[in-house]
Amino acid sequence: MIKSVAFDYYYKGHCADLTIRLQEHNTGKTSSIRKYIPFVLVYFEQFETRLEAVAREKYFKTGAGRRFLKTKLKDKES
Repeated sequence: MIKSVAFDYYYKGHCADLTIRLQEHNTGKTSSIRKYIPFVLVYFEQFETRLEAVAREKYFKTGAGRRFLKTKLKDKES
């Protein structure tokens, strides 16, 4: 999950290479979130398969998933 530095906006997704994907987001290659640049990485998980990563991303976009992430971010700040 990445967070906009300038706005209260979070983006959840999956990728094969986190460094490259963050760079793509910060250079505006994802037009739908371009207005929220720049981004910083705030949370990530690693999976063995793309299928697992996609399933986890879908979970993070549910109410329960958003609550889970909120707890994780709060723990990280402590």
